Amino acid sequence: MLSFPNTHRTLKKLIPSDDTMISNQQVAQKIAKTLIESGLQHLKTSSSLLSNLNPHITHLILSDPVVPPQSCLSLFNFLRRNPSLKSHRPNLQAHLTLFCRLHEARRFAQMNNVVSAIVNNDLLRCPVSGIVSLIEDGRYEPESVEKLCDMLFRVYADNKMFDEANGVFDYAYKNGFEIEERSCFVLLLALKKCKQVDSCLRFFDLMLEKGVRITVYSMTLVINELCKRGGVEKAKTLMGEMAGRGIEANVYTYNTLTKAYIERQDFGGVTEVLSLMKTNRVDSNVATYSLLIDWYGSSEKIEDAEKLFDEMRERGIEPDVYVYTSIINWNCRAGNMKRALFLFDDMTQRGLVPNDHTYGALINGACKAGQMEMVGILVNEMQSKGIAVNRVVYNTLIDGYCRKGMMDEAQRFRDDMEKKGLEADVFTYCTIARGLCKLNRNEEAKRSLLTMAERGVPQNVVCFTILIDIYCKEGNFDEAKRVFQEMERKGKRPNTVTYNALIDGHTKKGKMKEAHKLKEEMKDKALMPDSYTYSSLIHGECVAGNVDEALKLFNEMAQRGLTRNIVTYTAMISGLSKAGRTEEAFELYNEMKEAGLTPDDRVYHSLVGSLHTDKS
Repeated sequence: MLSFPNTHRTLKKLIPSDDTMISNQQVAQKIAKTLIESGLQHLKTSSSLLSNLNPHITHLILSDPVVPPQSCLSLFNFLRRNPSLKSHRPNLQAHLTLFCRLHEARRFAQMNNVVSAIVNNDLLRCPVSGIVSLIEDGRYEPESVEKLCDMLFRVYADNKMFDEANGVFDYAYKNGFEIEERSCFVLLLALKKCKQVDSCLRFFDLMLEKGVRITVYSMTLVINELCKRGGVEKAKTLMGEMAGRGIEANVYTYNTLTKAYIERQDFGGVTEVLSLMKTNRVDSNVATYSLLIDWYGSSEKIEDAEKLFDEMRERGIEPDVYVYTSIINWNCRAGNMKRALFLFDDMTQRGLVPNDHTYGALINGACKAGQMEMVGILVNEMQSKGIAVNRVVYNTLIDGYCRKGMMDEAQRFRDDMEKKGLEADVFTYCTIARGLCKLNRNEEAKRSLLTMAERGVPQNVVCFTILIDIYCKEGNFDEAKRVFQEMERKGKRPNTVTYNALIDGHTKKGKMKEAHKLKEEMKDKALMPDSYTYSSLIHGECVAGNVDEALKLFNEMAQRGLTRNIVTYTAMISGLSKAGRTEEAFELYNEMKEAGLTPDDRVYHSLVGSLHTDKS
């Protein structure tokens, strides 16, 4: 139940006694005359008039039709804001009287300010029935009461006072008043921003029940919230129902549904929405094309994305920076750097200013392509335009230099990032540690990961896996096991890569029994061994001279639908060759070539060696 302090006491004070009524009217007339003839400035200097002021006199002045609304408003604001006149501040009746005068003059912005003053003052705020009763005496336009309810509702909604807003809504409809759809939209929006989605959806249903005129904006807001909750079909049904009521969806509504279907990777749903747009003659806008281009790009359908890009320009829809950034990004990811740079130049020539995401996409593409000289040029250009390098771009740069083995440059960018107040995250530390491992700088990699833990950066599965891999390569299985246990204790579930690090480490040290045990443990945890797992085990068995066991694993890969790569074939051919089983080795060699794999020197060396064994 809503609580309004001092309600009865406040309302009682609004009614003056008979003894003071005549004197109050006389003072009010004098002040009104002064306001009309000399203005507020003269009144401010008249201490005798001001000293006689009280809330009842203020009400009389404000309700005097001879006093212009602007003069009433000036006096009202003066009394409210002057600390020395605290005892003369307008009461609730005075606020409502001014509201009605302003309504007669159609001064809606000032009316809203008056209502806000009531809502934000604990001494004035009371139930809507009590507020309305003070102007339901026939002196003012009947629609003033309805407008008061509407504005009270909207101000409560703006101030996130949702219970009070609902109270006004109920009162209004029980008494035959209407709340405007625009005001209802304010409440829907406020509930959405406060993440009170259930209340938002319930109020929309109430709007329908009470016959509030719904617009496409309220409908689209609700459809968006339903889509966010995964209720895409319900949202589409609602759109159909609203169409039956004469409320047609606009491009923003369709874009909302399109985005939801894209996020669900529902090609049929996207196609259906686009078909509905065409049927209802709703033209796609830049946002529509941006969504579709991004979708085709993420599905690796770059050609389709490019066709859409050309189509929008043919239709006279100019791509914005977001569309350009999207098409540039997907070309970069596909390795089409030439096309990406062409699009970048085209974009800037059209007067569009690239943002940090645009440069980030190009830098990422150049890093993946190993074009570090281009990376340097892009970073310098980005900074010269005043575009700050964010953490994502820094991590991209660090990853690019680590891939090239340029660890000094990678660590320089990490230091530069931290100098600019951007703390290195788990991705930064893991990337550098992995880069150091590739160069066999294991001690530095361990220090990097330990520094991360000391700085309180949360560790993830990747960090633990890198440490486990380092210890396994060093043959320190006790420490690897300790890290593995710590990882599980911290709630980080090991993945296939983690187990592969353990299995590979054990096979390289000839610990095949332990390696096979780890493979079974993987399966118990519902983790499926992959091609790397089998390649490690096959290599280990071959080195141990257990060629038949290796062949068993090799054939098991095919049964499980796993791809046998060049590493797998090389290990198996090497094992067969050392065992003098030349014919079988050459059969695998031919099979390898038929699979489109190119043998390297190790394969040829093994095959040539097998021709010189005693058995052959």
